[in-house]
Amino acid sequence: MTTADQSGARLVLRRTVVLVGMMGSGKTAIGRALSHRLAVPFLDSDAEIETAANASIAEIFARDGEPFFRRRESEVIARLLTGAPCILSTGGGAYLAEGNRRAIGQHGVAVWLNAPLDLLWDRVRHKDSRPLLRTADPQATLARIFADRTPVYAKAALHLDVRHRASIEETTDAVLDLLKTRKDILEDLS
Repeated sequence: MTTADQSGARLVLRRTVVLVGMMGSGKTAIGRALSHRLAVPFLDSDAEIETAANASIAEIFARDGEPFFRRRESEVIARLLTGAPCILSTGGGAYLAEGNRRAIGQHGVAVWLNAPLDLLWDRVRHKDSRPLLRTADPQATLARIFADRTPVYAKAALHLDVRHRASIEETTDAVLDLLKTRKDILEDLS
């Protein structure tokens, strides 16, 4: 599908863009904005899992455990990658699985939204919907997860440093600029 961006450029999304990164990095908000700007579907792997299970992610974790959730997550991501190019937001742990990284590389491109730890904490500290942060010291838990996951997220094909106080629109512009550097992903037909 061809769409025009704010400058009038005619853009065609050639491959699915998979947003990866920590909880609170902006994957859902930026994903929705990108899909709107490119006139392509927005899909959220966590929402798809919740719909299929008729339960929240927190409920699935509590009832079935994280290994069960990760298996369902991989199945859902593989299915979503086989459709027409879209914007796909994934849960924070999805990119950790080698099979998911391989599938994303074959059918799309991973864009890492690299937000600094203090920004992530500001965004997630008042939310109770993060099962991995249901610990005695959620800030320390977030810091540990951040340290563990950052080397894996760094394997993404494209990286965007998320800036403090950048609006959704500004961050979306930056992602679009990054995508435009790869004609195999986003082609400008202007």
